[in-house]
Amino acid sequence: MSTRVAAMRRSLLILAAAAATLAASNASAEPRGLAAAFGNTVKALYPDGRYQWLWIRADGDWEAVGRRGLWSSGHWSSKDDNKVCLRQSKPFPVPFFKYCTKFPKDGGIGVVWSSHDMNGEPIRVTVVPGIQRPPAGQVAAR
Repeated sequence: MSTRVAAMRRSLLILAAAAATLAASNASAEPRGLAAAFGNTVKALYPDGRYQWLWIRADGDWEAVGRRGLWSSGHWSSKDDNKVCLRQSKPFPVPFFKYCTKFPKDGGIGVVWSSHDMNGEPIRVTVVPGIQRPPAGQVAAR
């Protein structure tokens, strides 16, 4: 085998190894933006120390338990690449109202940002890993 062929094989092996390493690092990269919420929990901390739990699914649905322990659910959409808009369908539909809030497009698990709830009250929002549920006794029956 000529040295030229050996050098070419070595170069191809190095390129293949580099491509495999790059593919593996991209595959394990943590999702950013709204995609970070899928399969995880979005928690909003209110000034009174209580939390709201929100679960956003990739299929366009969401479900939440408010800080008073009440369940709600509906459909979400994205707006302007850094906002998520929620439209409630349960416990009752609210056809002419949707709540939109910023959701950092570069945010991920553990990132904390400031926002406001639908009444304008300030909240601190974060995405925490996994599906976390409120403690027993803090949730009203559905």
